[in-house]
Formats: sequence, C-alpha cells, structure tokens
Amino acid sequence: MDNSLKKIIADGLASLKNSFSSGGDKNQALGVDIGSSSIKVVQLKKKGGRAVLETYGVISLGPYGGTSVGALTSLKTEDIARALKDVMKESNVTTKSSILSIPSLASLIFLVTLPGAVKESELENIIPIEARKYIPVPISEVTLDWFVIPNEDEMQENDSPSNIKRNREVLVVAIHNETLTQYREILKQTDLESDAFEMEIFSNIRSTFNNELAPFLIVDFGASKTKVSIVESGVVKVFHVVNRGSHDISRNISQALGMTFEEAEKLKRMVGLDASVNPEVEKIIRLAVNYIFTDINSIVFAYQKKYNKNISKVFLSGGGSLLKGLLEAARENFRVEVFYSNPFSKTEAPAFLEPVLENSGPEFAVAVGLALRQLS
Repeated sequence: MDNSLKKIIADGLASLKNSFSSGGDKNQALGVDIGSSSIKVVQLKKKGGRAVLETYGVISLGPYGGTSVGALTSLKTEDIARALKDVMKESNVTTKSSILSIPSLASLIFLVTLPGAVKESELENIIPIEARKYIPVPISEVTLDWFVIPNEDEMQENDSPSNIKRNREVLVVAIHNETLTQYREILKQTDLESDAFEMEIFSNIRSTFNNELAPFLIVDFGASKTKVSIVESGVVKVFHVVNRGSHDISRNISQALGMTFEEAEKLKRMVGLDASVNPEVEKIIRLAVNYIFTDINSIVFAYQKKYNKNISKVFLSGGGSLLKGLLEAARENFRVEVFYSNPFSKTEAPAFLEPVLENSGPEFAVAVGLALRQLS
C-alpha cells in the first residue's frame, strides 16, 4: 500500500480529538472540498494553539460545464483545476499547504467483522479478501485502507483475557485509483502541496465532533447524494448513502412545473418547506425530503437494534441542509436534538463575521475539517 495514503483513515480518525494540537509543523493550511456541484476552500493558520480563519470561498462548477449554478457536473481534470484556481484567487488564498477531500461517490466505506484472534499483522492479507464481498470492481482498481475499531471494554481493560476471543470490527475504505490519480493531477496543475488525501466523512466528523461519547448522527445533504454517518466516541460505526440530493429536488420542481433548472433552483431556495409561500412547490420538496428521512430512519433503526443504543443528537451539514424549514422537519422526524453543523466555531474569526459564518457553516463543514487536520 502507498504509504502516502495510509493517512486516509488511520490518522484521520486518530486526529479527531486533537484538532487543535500544537504539535503539527504547518502554520497555514488550505482545506479543499471538491463536490459534484461546487468547490469550497477554507484557509486557516495556527496561532497560539488555535486555528484562526484567514479566508474561505465557494464557487459553482455548473458554469464550467456549461450548465446552471447548482447543477451536477462531471468535469475534466483541467476544468476542475481551473475552477479551483479561480476560487483560490477570488478568496485570496496565500498558502500552498493543502489537503483535498475524497468524495463518497468515488469510494466505499464498510465494516468487516473478524475473529478476535486475528493479529494486526494478518490484516494486510485478510482485508483484501474480505473486501471483495463489498467492492463491485476488481481489487486491483482500488486502494484499500482500514482502521480496527476498539471494543468498549478493550478501551477500559486492554489486557483482560475475556477480550481476546471477541470479534473485532474493522472500518474499511476503498477508493478508486482513477480518483487518486486525478487528484494528484489537480494538485500538480494548481501548484498545491499535499502529503495526504482524506475521506470527506472524516473531515466532516472532525469539524462537528465535540468529544461526544453517546452515538450521534451526521446527515450531509449534498447535491447528488445525502451521506449518513452514525458516530460513536469519534469513530464511524455506520456509513450510508441515500441516492437523493438537493439537485434531485430542483430537477423534480423543474419537471413538474415545466421550468428551467435555474428557475427551479431559485424557487426551491425561496419556498423550502414553507407551504404558505407556495403549497405546490412545498409538496414536491417535502416528498423528496420524506424519502430521504425514511431511508435514514431505516439505518438508524438497524443500528439501534444491532448495538442496543439510541442516537443522542443529529447534526445537519452540507449546502442542501440550508433548505428553509429542514431543521424543523428533522426535529420532528428524529425526535431528538437537531443542530446545524457549526465548523467555524472551532476557529477564531472577527466577531462581526460570526453570524455569517454560523449561517454558512454547514456548507463548509468538510473544508474546515480538512484544514484542521492539516494544522494538527
């Protein structure tokens, strides 16, 4: 395995609780979140053991592919690099020390259960064999990384004889080699420097995680997909992708009402889940939201049944989470505390920016998490 890729999981998870560690050797860091409809960047600097916000920005990829703002894109590497250079220029980015997120669309995350007697040194041979059960392409086409999840009692009594024979859960990530090659080329074309990539889910957790021990849910509403993660003690226990996103809602409005995608996108943002504004549009949006919630509910139920634990709270992230009325709908659905992700709360910034950063925080959760990783 390429040593430069070993940080994809292991260091990413291990550093969640040390986001403000002063032991890193980088004083500036740029987090780059390349999504299916936009690119977000956040530049932080380290000062006195704290992460200070220097700049941030977002750019829509639609125009680079000849489509509308908010539309999904499948751009060539040079077009992505051009968009990234544009947003860095517009945001006055000054550092080349960066880290890029690997999107969920280009990867798989799953848990493998192994006998407790399996040794760490044996995983190199065992994991690729087990991974074939989950990966729909040849193993040679992906890069694998993994992290052994400690049992609760092992974390308290590592030498207890009763723990030796217990099954072990291993979190495995498989990333398409083509994506890794593409991202290396993007770095080359933008003159950025990076010693690792990271799965977007781990970046999202880092910017959201506040040392919660009880299980919590992160729902990342993206343009093409909604990513669902159940996290316990900083470790991903469940990861699931719902094949619906904010783009689907705009497309449904466009098709139902016979308007352009751009018009539907504007109408979606104006109406949201407020039937008093436009009941017809609200109904279209709510059908899509209910579909997503129903899928998430089944995942939560399966987790609760398997581990006999309840979700303590829910965090909403991603640009799609800013849909009007979604926070209230989520509270009604999950029946627990629901919050917007507030990644900028882990950074220092001018007081007058706080309201703006709090409102835009969910959209930048991954980019902030990436930059925090690079500084730690």
